[in-house]
Amino acid sequence: MVHHHRKRSSDSIKDEESQLHLMDCSTSVYYKRTKPKLLSFLFLITFLSCCYVFAPFFLGPSFSLSLLYSNGPENDDNQDGVDVKASTCSSVSTGTICCDRTGYRSDICVMKGDIRTDSSSSSIFLYNSINKNNFSRTVNGGEGENEEDQVIQEEKIKPYTRKWETSVMNTIDELNLISKKVNPRNVRKCDVQHDVPAVFFSNGGYTGNVYHEFNDGIIPLYITSQHFNKKVVFVILEYHSWWIMKYGDILSRLSEFPPIDFSEDNRTHCFNEAIVGLKIHDELAVDSSLMEGNKSIVDFRKLLDKAYSPRIKGLISQEEKEAQEKSKQQQNTVSPSSRSESETSQGVQEIARKKPKLVIVSRTGSRAITNENLLVKMAEEIGFHVAVLKPQKTSELAKIYRVLNESDVMIGVHGAAMTHFMFMKPKSVFIQVVPLGTNWAADTYYGEPARKLGLKYIRYEIHPKESSLYDIYDKNDPILSDPDSITKKGWEYTKKIYLDSQNVKLDLRRFRKRLHRAYEYTVLRLNLNLQHQSQ
Repeated sequence: MVHHHRKRSSDSIKDEESQLHLMDCSTSVYYKRTKPKLLSFLFLITFLSCCYVFAPFFLGPSFSLSLLYSNGPENDDNQDGVDVKASTCSSVSTGTICCDRTGYRSDICVMKGDIRTDSSSSSIFLYNSINKNNFSRTVNGGEGENEEDQVIQEEKIKPYTRKWETSVMNTIDELNLISKKVNPRNVRKCDVQHDVPAVFFSNGGYTGNVYHEFNDGIIPLYITSQHFNKKVVFVILEYHSWWIMKYGDILSRLSEFPPIDFSEDNRTHCFNEAIVGLKIHDELAVDSSLMEGNKSIVDFRKLLDKAYSPRIKGLISQEEKEAQEKSKQQQNTVSPSSRSESETSQGVQEIARKKPKLVIVSRTGSRAITNENLLVKMAEEIGFHVAVLKPQKTSELAKIYRVLNESDVMIGVHGAAMTHFMFMKPKSVFIQVVPLGTNWAADTYYGEPARKLGLKYIRYEIHPKESSLYDIYDKNDPILSDPDSITKKGWEYTKKIYLDSQNVKLDLRRFRKRLHRAYEYTVLRLNLNLQHQSQ
């Protein structure tokens, strides 16, 4: 389930750094009238101090001041992601490991050179051969085989995109990235040689929840790998076969190669380049300013279209064949009057197709709409063709995608299933029912991302009387009268009270206004589209 979080303030650290700069670089002002030798000495000290402070700005990432990166504040302009256009690791020399740990949400390491996996030790090795001249000399002297390997650099990384959340990161497997100078005789033999780069990431954590599967996995995987144009291999820690099956259509649009189960595949896989960890921008978002080619969340949705299109075409073709066979059977067995009834039924279906289509994403258990049947009836009276969708963990995503891609309006109560708004076409309507205590999360995780995708977002915040909590607590209880004061106590309170113990009984008279707005907007949009097509 989604966890609320806040970003740290960096003002105090910035002020402290500013004072250090002033102290280092203004020393000479206080000693202008000292003796020449002392003045020269102080000038030299001042010059060296300034070089130390400003070197990173002039020498670039190769001048490593680890303390500035490991404990410093996030970049105010890019707290959540790694800018591929100007990243600390945007340019990596062969034979080196570069780790960017400045991101709030994830760490990213890049390796180039002779890369070899060793799943038994949870390690990825980067080999640099010992100097050939020295090696020849030691071999001639009879000592070549005894020359020891030398570790140049060692990094540890948990390749999952919830870096700030200690509790879940404690469950993520850690990788050792080791750069070594090695005797060629000691190099691990390649069992599988790959001619394309690798992206290593974990499928642990909250995998199993559709929001987290997209937000923490699929979208970051797109951000990190799309510029390879499918010439990339995915190496997965905590590999799940069901996840591969569920997202196989999308994975096939990002990579031409089968993914590798890092833990179970004991072969040594060799690469010339590897990215360990995934880049992430924001909640269900792709920041075009951080992407090569200025790709956006709209481009990600286009990829979903391409991913699911073949399967959807197959489903439609299969349904058409079944309908034709059924029609032939009916024509051979029914009387003329029954044929007339069948034709009338088909005519009703045609009319239904012309109505704006509204999909209710239904919940069972907590945050269910208890008067959903009356909502369906009201929406039909307004003029919608209504479908009720009940996504399950085992539901085929292509089928869910098809339903929502063909819909004009989607209604649902705040929760992970709202992630499916991404399956709707831009300019469609998304109405999110916001239960008590979920205002911030509803807007942050689904409302704002929906706007970025180009949807018409309508927020329906329920009144206390529409919550099942109204029957449990006194009307003056802060749980009803001041939910913010409860959610400030922490995630556990929010989850227990507002997410796990609350259902919704819509005030249909009040909700009707939102439905009318959605209907009028949709009809106007559809009419404009028809006029445009006829011109």
